[in-house]
Amino acid sequence: MDDETAEIELLQQNLNKTRQISKRMTTILDSFDTRLAKLEKSILPLYTATQVLNKRRDNIDKTLARIEDLSSNQQDIAADESLILRGPQPGQIGVYRDALERLNTSIAFNAADLDIVATARLVETGAKKLTQLYTKVVAEGSSGTTPAPGSGFMISSFPSSLLPTLSPVVQFLRTLPLPSTHPSHPAAPAILSTLKEAQKGYADMRGNWSVKCLEGQGKRLVVRADTVDALETGREFREWVELMLGTTEEEYKLLIELSPLSSPQMVASSFGTLMAPILSLFNQVLTQLIALIKKSLYKYNFLALSAYEGLLSLQGHWDDILARRGSDHLADKNEPKDGLQSLRGLCLRSFPEFLADIKMGAMERGLDTNVKLISFTTSTIAYIEKIPQVQSAVESALYALGDGNWKMGEGIQVGKGNKDGSDDDSSITEHFIHDVVTTTISSLTTLSRTQRRPPFGSVFLLNNISYLRHNLLLQPQSESTLLLLSPQTSEALNSAFRTAKAGYFDLNFSPLMQTITDDPKDKSNKAAAKEKFTKFFELFEEVVERHRFAPVLEDDPRARAEVREEIVMLVVPSFQRFTQKQKDKEFSKNPQKYIKRNPEDVENELRSLFKR
Repeated sequence: MDDETAEIELLQQNLNKTRQISKRMTTILDSFDTRLAKLEKSILPLYTATQVLNKRRDNIDKTLARIEDLSSNQQDIAADESLILRGPQPGQIGVYRDALERLNTSIAFNAADLDIVATARLVETGAKKLTQLYTKVVAEGSSGTTPAPGSGFMISSFPSSLLPTLSPVVQFLRTLPLPSTHPSHPAAPAILSTLKEAQKGYADMRGNWSVKCLEGQGKRLVVRADTVDALETGREFREWVELMLGTTEEEYKLLIELSPLSSPQMVASSFGTLMAPILSLFNQVLTQLIALIKKSLYKYNFLALSAYEGLLSLQGHWDDILARRGSDHLADKNEPKDGLQSLRGLCLRSFPEFLADIKMGAMERGLDTNVKLISFTTSTIAYIEKIPQVQSAVESALYALGDGNWKMGEGIQVGKGNKDGSDDDSSITEHFIHDVVTTTISSLTTLSRTQRRPPFGSVFLLNNISYLRHNLLLQPQSESTLLLLSPQTSEALNSAFRTAKAGYFDLNFSPLMQTITDDPKDKSNKAAAKEKFTKFFELFEEVVERHRFAPVLEDDPRARAEVREEIVMLVVPSFQRFTQKQKDKEFSKNPQKYIKRNPEDVENELRSLFKR
């Protein structure tokens, strides 16, 4: 128990010591706290001053850095301005482009220290300098010499040697700020206006260059139209128009590739500008051809038909090209379509006028002993022979005119035409050819009866009808000519030939044969026999003299030989029988006085009339 008490007292003593120590520590810590408070109070002004100095130091550093940056930027802007004002130099398009891009970037980020208006003006100047280079290269590629007319056609292609220079310029011009892509850029409206002018200049230069390449050949075919075959001129016109279409196709592709403003609307508008001089040239050449045709439709009818056929076949291509023009050109004239309608009108006129010219030939005056081919006979054959070469145009025009309406003015009821073309393709052409042939036969018949002495008229009619039949039916130059003749037309030619030959025999040899025909009332009148021989040889001399002056069928040896044999078979046997009969009757003591030629001499004389 005492031990425990002693331990408790010991613990109590230790506790008291600990309390005293804690009290002294508290006092010491309070003293430290007071001292720290005093120290903090004395250090705080110094700390505050130090912070202010640090801020000032940072501001000074930033100011110096900014000053250095501004100095560098001003030097760059000055360099870019000098570069832009000089314009793009050869081989430095990339450098020029980079300078403009830096300025555009500065404007886009709206740098506070940047003069936006001045920079935008500098960008606008750079754009103008680039468009000047663009225009210069385009002008260089749209000039030069063209081949002489007739030496070959020339496509107005852009020189490939200039594309490496022009293409980078075009690509960069397409990236310049425009109102549609950079609405806040101050220079965007001015740049758009500059690019529009440049693109319009491109279209003008390329259009005029295309005209320069095409007009030589166009003028040449107009000048030569009066001396060259009409069909050949028509074919040359079609080839020229095809070349024009090929040129416009290539120019359209170039426009898409080289236009600074590549939107469909701007390309279409520029293409309309490019097409304007080309269409003007087309209209000029076609107008001159139409004026030439109108001067003599009879002479140039196949030029009209050939040109009409060519334009008709190319009309779809023309429509496709003209549809590519912009809406601002929709109200412009459609020259190809208008030209096609003008040619169509001339073609429609040509058919009735050709028939009218043939009818007028029946009133042609000349020598009443002339038996040569008349002009409208040869022109009719030439006309029909040319039709197969432009048959599609002929059929199209005839259907438009109406079947039979080429007879207008005759006072007869004609058909309204087969508008749907349900008949076979050549039927209406056959109808027209039939009317041409029958009109020619009618005019020849009228001319032989009214403007010629009957015997000469019969030779004239036989010569012309035979020539017509020979060249159209018997031996045409082309099989296609024969295909144009309907059975009715062939029969009309054969019938006319038979009639003409019968008339020739009747007017030239019937009087001769009547003199040696036995008269039943005349039994043995020697005086009558002598008179018949005298009359026979008088008429025979007239026939011989007439045939020497008016040759028969000199253009058709085969038909001439046939007629010769028929005449010999008609005259010689009858003359031989009559001579023998009168000799048997001893009509004269001196028969040689009246029988001036024996049958062999008569035959030889007749045969000599048909030798050529």
